[in-house]
Amino acid sequence: MDIIVIGAVAGGATVSSQLRRFLPDARITVIGKDSRMGFATCGMPYVLGGLVDSMDSLVSVTPEQFWDKKSIDVRLRHEALEIDRRSRSVLVRNIVTGETETLHYDKLVLSPGGSARNPEIPGSPSIPIFTLRHFGDMVNFEDYLESEKPRRGLVIGGGFIGVELAENFRSLGIITDLIEHNGRIMPIADPDMSGLLEEEMEKNGVTLHLGKEVCSVDSGTVSLDDGTEIEVDFIAAAVGLEPNTRLAEEAGLGIGPTGGIETDPFMRTSDPDIYAIGDAAEGRDWFTGKPKRVPLAWAAHRQAFIAAGHIAGGTTEMDGLLGTSITKLFSLTAGMTGLSEKMLDEENMRYETIVHESRSNAGYYPDNGKLRLKIHYDPDTRAILGAQAVGEKGADKRIDIIATAIRGRLTMDDLAAIEIAYSPAYSSPKDPVNMAGYKSMDRPGQ
Repeated sequence: MDIIVIGAVAGGATVSSQLRRFLPDARITVIGKDSRMGFATCGMPYVLGGLVDSMDSLVSVTPEQFWDKKSIDVRLRHEALEIDRRSRSVLVRNIVTGETETLHYDKLVLSPGGSARNPEIPGSPSIPIFTLRHFGDMVNFEDYLESEKPRRGLVIGGGFIGVELAENFRSLGIITDLIEHNGRIMPIADPDMSGLLEEEMEKNGVTLHLGKEVCSVDSGTVSLDDGTEIEVDFIAAAVGLEPNTRLAEEAGLGIGPTGGIETDPFMRTSDPDIYAIGDAAEGRDWFTGKPKRVPLAWAAHRQAFIAAGHIAGGTTEMDGLLGTSITKLFSLTAGMTGLSEKMLDEENMRYETIVHESRSNAGYYPDNGKLRLKIHYDPDTRAILGAQAVGEKGADKRIDIIATAIRGRLTMDDLAAIEIAYSPAYSSPKDPVNMAGYKSMDRPGQ
């Protein structure tokens, strides 16, 4: 069997490796536009901030290793130009030499990822504007920071990448402003949880401009729509990504309402011989079953396993996405899983909410921190619909427990009954997860 994988980062590297495990005799070819494969895109902000010493440490594997250990042919700096579904072939171009080649496939896996959105910046900026998506983006950005040693920087976008970049710029001593056109940072979270993160950013010297837009850039002066002017040496744009669906669209594959490539529970596209995974693939929401696209690493790796397994004859399905996520922001950690207030309201779903504020572990133990845990649940079935946690310690543990509880279809009453490991260094006799369950009960045995 001839299998071609388009894309060589998280999804592409993982699916090809899984395919080799399931199909030892298949001929597998991976096509990647970047200069590296399998690199950890999530680690890029921490390379720029110096927390990760070397950008090469983000690269987990090389094409030579893939060939030597797995007999997988990885072709970097190559681009898939066209898919011919009738002849089951892909036209591939060597970006370095310009030479083209037509490769045959029996099964094709699309893992093209996404491209960073470039914000519309009116005016005549004469300062560098960076995005952070590909390995080369990080190389260019790090070279600039090391050679120019800028004094002031502007981040456009207050999502995951934006807030992480702001933190890392501050660690370099760069005076940092952040603009978010929504009225708050991390708009995926509930407003009260975003507010905690805003306080943390301001406390650490990040100047926030919320609900604002860039009006113009003249040389190094950025003017906002409220009249504010900011002097900056560079701009880091983190305004989201666009799924790379050109190949799929030109091949006539279905594109869903989220802008991603339509897939079934086995990650097959509208062509049963073509699969799609990762940032460009559209899945389904765990609760509603509606189309949902989660451009995060966990989803890509899980989808890779599902697709590879199905190509090999397996029947495991991708049964829904919770969108579980987490980020570090100075002294705080913020995590979430499932549906937020906004999502629940948009779906017209009835819900009630429990908020529990406590220490992460025993208050008398020296190493403890503040923790705010918020859980939405169905008042009739008491099913858990979503949770968020922000704290100095332990937010990750609680979100992971609740994500597991949702997949296990546990209720708020079950949260009270989970026997969570206790020691003063790690928890409390009644963990915050337990306490949230207890607080949701009107009476014993509810």
